[in-house]
Amino acid sequence: MAEAVFAVAAVLMLAGAIGVVASRNPVHAALFLVQTLVGVALLFILNDAHFLAAVQVVVYAGAIVILFLFVIMLLGVDKAEELRVEPIFGQRPLAAVIGAALAAVLGTVILTTADVLSGIRRSGGERALDGEATDIERMGRVLFGEFAFAVEITAALLTIAVVGAVVLTRRAARSDGAAPAGPGSG
Repeated sequence: MAEAVFAVAAVLMLAGAIGVVASRNPVHAALFLVQTLVGVALLFILNDAHFLAAVQVVVYAGAIVILFLFVIMLLGVDKAEELRVEPIFGQRPLAAVIGAALAAVLGTVILTTADVLSGIRRSGGERALDGEATDIERMGRVLFGEFAFAVEITAALLTIAVVGAVVLTRRAARSDGAAPAGPGSG
């Protein structure tokens, strides 16, 4: 059963990754990215990391890809671009060489860490005993205990960024001569 789930997740991730790279439309590329991230979440579930799978789907496949789509639509680059013109001479051969080098490094890492990964797999996942905190509980206590100030500052910065994006969008709409979108317009 685990091998079948792994095979499905691997095919899902590979097809999504190829779709991200090969897609000419940025919106389609973002949707293929969601497919890839769902495949990663399946692998997390297969490894009994249910919290990481939930975070993968909610944060990455949900929020981050929605942010990508928002920026794509806001900037108006949701059209296919002309790919025959090279702005930088020789960028495609250079990209092919760098891609091959990265593939070689990845292959080397996979081959050299196979023993380490098999040892981790044999040890199995440890469950919390009665009275012991799970990893998620410990992470929550550290985040909202020792690093509570950093979490609050991060939340404030993200809120300010969202408000700033909304303000800039409304300002850009007004400078184009369009009426501002809102409850009073219509």
